[in-house]
Amino acid sequence: MSILITPATKILVQGITGAFGAKHAQLSLDYGTQLVAGVTPGKGGQFFEHGAHKVPIFNSVAEAAAATGATVSAIYVPPPFAGDAILECVDAGLDLAVCITEGIPIKDMIRVKRAIAGKKTRLIGPNCPGLVTPGTGEGSKGGCRIGIAPGYIHKKGHVGIVSRSGTLTYEAVFQITSKGLGQSTAVGIGGDPVNGTSHLDVIKLFNEDPDTKGIILIGEIGGNAEVEAARWIKDNCKKPVAGFIAGATAPAGRRMGHAGAIVGGAEDTAAAKIAVFQECGIEVAATPTDMADALLRAAQKKGVSLA
Repeated sequence: MSILITPATKILVQGITGAFGAKHAQLSLDYGTQLVAGVTPGKGGQFFEHGAHKVPIFNSVAEAAAATGATVSAIYVPPPFAGDAILECVDAGLDLAVCITEGIPIKDMIRVKRAIAGKKTRLIGPNCPGLVTPGTGEGSKGGCRIGIAPGYIHKKGHVGIVSRSGTLTYEAVFQITSKGLGQSTAVGIGGDPVNGTSHLDVIKLFNEDPDTKGIILIGEIGGNAEVEAARWIKDNCKKPVAGFIAGATAPAGRRMGHAGAIVGGAEDTAAAKIAVFQECGIEVAATPTDMADALLRAAQKKGVSLA
């Protein structure tokens, strides 16, 4: 099993005719993703062609969803228009909107956050790498790839991965695959301060998924989302969990890379978050290279096989 998406999930791509959206649409089609529609206003009736694939383009998300049955959108729309692109998914009643776009104004995301509250549509991102549920084919093909993650490093298995950082997501995935294990789903939630889905939201989904046997939680300095997730894990999650916090050497008060990675409170620092992880029974990886081994240590302590 998996969370949020399966190999049968039908997706559409907003911004499919732009260079970035087109490239990753091609990669998703090559991976075996059920990409059934594209959306670019003013280009409805045209087609996005790649190899044997001929994907119809629509003027709106509502039209695309009604015609094709797509339930998930991958958004590669430029920052000034990305907020409205997310809201278009909400208005169309999609299950999931995955916004890859970086640099969306915070005021736009506050507007989106308010509008999406209580609605059916879940938002992943923005400024995220997306998510992958691996397939069973060679190079994990035949799965569902939404976003910019390299599909070939994945392998179908039982480890759930959630991270604010794209590159650390890929590192954890590759380590797990290199151990001969695999992933149920890998989710990059993005590094912006205002996003749609938190670590805790994803941890709860992994906890409920019977096929996810272990979890890697990757966070960084800034905010208290990792602390919130850790304390929930302590009280509610019986599965082995490993954690890594990036930014241990970052000077206080300076933004580092992600817009949300800035230390402002007592629980924002790497040291504070690591201390909470340890207090909550999460096996802490000392360095990025230790993430898979940390999960194996956690699984051994609980007597759980991740194979």
